Amino acid sequence: MAKLMKSDVVNSVVEKTGLSKKEATAAVDAITATVSDALSNGDSVGLIGFGTFETRVRPARTGRNPQTGAALEIPEKTVPVFKAGKKLRDAAG
Repeated sequence: MAKLMKSDVVNSVVEKTGLSKKEATAAVDAITATVSDALSNGDSVGLIGFGTFETRVRPARTGRNPQTGAALEIPEKTVPVFKAGKKLRDAAG
């Protein structure tokens, strides 16, 4: 299984749309910035058939230091999550 990097995504957009590499890079950057801005404002982004980007609060908990075994408090944290849509789940097999 290969990991696609940003340049691979840009090249794919170039091939599929006929945009220039500069325009495709700007489009990919705009999408990622839009999703990041929405999540930082507490909004979710839904792309029908693809999935939904949203944030969830991971509650505070007690953890352990793996080296010493000492208990430590891990604070509450807001994290981004992605829930795949039906078309994407079906395409992934």
